[in-house]
Amino acid sequence: MAAFHPDLALGRFLPPISVGPRLSELARRLKTRPVAPPPGVTVQELVVPGPPDAPPVSLRVFRPAGATDAVPALLWIHGGGLVLGSPEQDDQKNIDLVRDLGIVVAAVRYRLAPADPAPAAVEDVYAGLRGLVARAGELGVDPGRIAVGGASAGGGLAAAVSLLAHDRGEVRPVFQLLVYPMLDDRTVTRPDLDTLTVRIWTARSNRFGWTSYLGREPGGPGVSPYSAPARREDLTGLPPAWIGVGTLDLFHDEDVAYARRLEAAGVPCELEIVPGAFHGFDALFSKAEVSLRFGLDQTHALRKALFA
Repeated sequence: MAAFHPDLALGRFLPPISVGPRLSELARRLKTRPVAPPPGVTVQELVVPGPPDAPPVSLRVFRPAGATDAVPALLWIHGGGLVLGSPEQDDQKNIDLVRDLGIVVAAVRYRLAPADPAPAAVEDVYAGLRGLVARAGELGVDPGRIAVGGASAGGGLAAAVSLLAHDRGEVRPVFQLLVYPMLDDRTVTRPDLDTLTVRIWTARSNRFGWTSYLGREPGGPGVSPYSAPARREDLTGLPPAWIGVGTLDLFHDEDVAYARRLEAAGVPCELEIVPGAFHGFDALFSKAEVSLRFGLDQTHALRKALFA
């Protein structure tokens, strides 16, 4: 059995609970309590036009108070396996980024599967990106310095919206921050994966998430790369990326493969692999040294990408 990182040793005692219809429905009913921003940070709900023939999209926008010049921005996409979650779950992370970097962070509220399968989520995120660019002036955002990022399913959607933006040519993010992203539905079909040390997001959860989002059994032919970015054959011309994942994460192999394919396509990609770390380790053990370092590395990557 693979070893857990010393800072995450208690993770071995976490039960391998899987997300299914009942648990996801319960989680959707439980509202995450928003975090009140501290002095120096403001928050507002901004509603922008949604995709064609779809509802408007809401952005939870955190801004540095008192900024006089236009600042960079990050469109942040929450995780939850494409079936649960909300922007509020990442309030503290987003507030910290505003305080540390002096940027605007807009967390997008997107539709969830199975009620709204693909391409609802990625189209909502794309509408959020377009809305952020369109309202850049009033928000004090530099439209030429907007990154996209997310964790888990949010990381997968960040990669997907980067593909969509590249292909449509209307808006162009300058960077992708992909935190243990959910990229490849074909992982569901792999019989060779050692899942004994997998925590937080299990193989059963992964099957449920992808099946709910795709509206059919994952792993088959014809899946759009806007749903599963690892399906994209040509990755040239995409924004530079940072990808971080632990060795005990179910997504480790697909994330490493995507990072290497980006580099092979000429897209700069910094890959950070955390030995002995499982999915969501930094959220569950937020005070652990390895988690703090993981967060600092993301902040550094954003600073380098947005202020270079």
